[in-house]
This record gives sequence, structure tokens and C-alpha cells, in this order.
Amino acid sequence: MRGWVLGLLALTGLVVVMAAIAGWIVWRHPLAVDARLSRWALARAGFEKRNLQGPNGRLIVWEGGAGPTLVLLHGAGDQAGSWSKVAPALAERLRVVIPDLPGHGGSGPAAGPLTLEMELRGVEAVLAVFTGGKPAVLVGNSLGAWVAALVAVDHPSWVSRLVLVDGGPVRGDPHAPSLQPANRAQARRLMETLMGPDGKLIPGFVLDDVVRRARVGPIARLVESADEMKRFLLDGRLSEVQAPVDLLWGEADGLFPIAYAQRLEAGLPAARLTTIAGCGHVPQRQCPRRFGEALAKILESAPPAARAGDGMGAVDASR
Repeated sequence: MRGWVLGLLALTGLVVVMAAIAGWIVWRHPLAVDARLSRWALARAGFEKRNLQGPNGRLIVWEGGAGPTLVLLHGAGDQAGSWSKVAPALAERLRVVIPDLPGHGGSGPAAGPLTLEMELRGVEAVLAVFTGGKPAVLVGNSLGAWVAALVAVDHPSWVSRLVLVDGGPVRGDPHAPSLQPANRAQARRLMETLMGPDGKLIPGFVLDDVVRRARVGPIARLVESADEMKRFLLDGRLSEVQAPVDLLWGEADGLFPIAYAQRLEAGLPAARLTTIAGCGHVPQRQCPRRFGEALAKILESAPPAARAGDGMGAVDASR
């Protein structure tokens, strides 16, 4: 009896220690824990993780579903798990391909500066293998939207249509908050800019991790090559994007506000703007249900036609 009690106490102590360790990890590295959980969610939903050799190292690509190919491209500092809350529903009727962009998630290079050309060439390598150069729908968020637009310019036969989510290939506001906050106060301002009022709810320990990651993560590595990125801007050249474009935008996004989306809509040959009330810069994470519904509606509809005169009016997805 005594041995049983001692064993139970030892097991209880082990559980408490493990819980304490897990709690410390979540407290110290919440962004890494979130990334791990989101990738597990993709695996649980039936997505298979694949490896391929890209121009700058290994590329990790998640694939699931069957049907026409839909490629989801995440933003700077994020990874494929960004789409984990919306990808399973899309995979019910589409073949969904989700890469970790170069230098993000499990994709190389693991160190050194990241350039926009690396991101572009990495996505080209993914498309060459997973689509065989056949037309696919590209959905890109933030940096992923920029890369998707560049792919459409360089390889028009590879892209049947684009959905750009809170991002694009023209200059943003030079006075926007830095993506590399130096302290908790700056991190909070950044999150409020990205998320709107919801950014005020981010716990302090998460903000501290945002500051830590900003110093050493993919965003810091991209900032090292900021000057190189300028040659990939399409200011005054949006007419080169011949694929039809849907702009799917969080109305609360303060980094690339609605005015930015309207500039894209006015300059692109065939574009249509859909807005989502209450959502910020990464709507697939912040409000996945409404984002998923809006994206599904877009994909079920005919692509926007080239405008002969006045632009198409914006559609409010919250109505």
C-alpha cells in the first residue's frame, strides 16, 4: 500500500514538473508554440508534409485535398500553419498546396540575409514541382501577396487568378510602425496597427516574444536586404499583372489600410475589392471563419473582368 502511495506521489510530482516546464515554454516562447500547434493542426487535418530542394536549400510544402490547385502563401515572419484554420475546408474541394516560404518555418536557408528574390525563386520552385507549370490560383497574404503578384508577372501562364490578402507589390506607408519593435510598448503599437482594437488584448509575455523574434527571425533577415526589395516594386507598373485579381482585405488593417487596397484596385487591369469588417492584417488567423467564407465566395464566383472605365465597387463581406 505504501509503495502504491509513493508511486502515485512520484507520478503526481512528475506531472506537476512537466506542466511547469510546459508553462514556462509557453510563457517564454509563445510564438514558437503557436507555430508548432498550427503545423500539428495541418497534419491532423490530413495535410502531408513534403520536402523538395529549392534554389537556396530545403523547401517544406504541405499538401492536401484533390481538385484544381490552390496555393496559399503566408506573410513575412509567419509559416504555413498561418492557414491551418481555413485550409481544411478548402481542401474539401481543392488541392491545397502550402509552402513555408524560404527562410521561414522549416524552409532554408536557416541563416543569413533573406532577399525577395529568394522568396520569389522558392515559390517558383514549388509551383514547378506541384503544378507542373499549369495554371493555379495563388492566394497570398502580406509578403505572400507581393510574391504572388510577381509570379503572375513573370509566369502569366502559371496563374489563373490571384487573391491578394492585405498586401501587394506597391509601396506602403513609410511612416507605419516598425516591424522590429524594440520594447513592449512598441510591440503593442505594432499589434494594434496590425489587428485593430484586438491588438490591445495581446498579453505582455507575447509582446515580449514579438520583440525577441524581431531581432533574429525572418523579418530581421529580410530587413537586411530592404534596399534590394525596391527593384521588385510595381509602382506605376500594375498593368503588368494580367491575371484577374481579387483583393480580400481586413478593414482594421492599419499597416496596409483600405486606401492601399483601393490603389491596387485602381491600377490593376482586372480587380475587385472585398472587405472584412473587424479583421486586421492577417485575417486568416484573426477571424478565420469570416475570412474562409469570404474566400470561398470569391473562389466560387467568376474572376473580375477587365474594366473599360469606372472601377468595380468594393464588396462588404460582412453583409
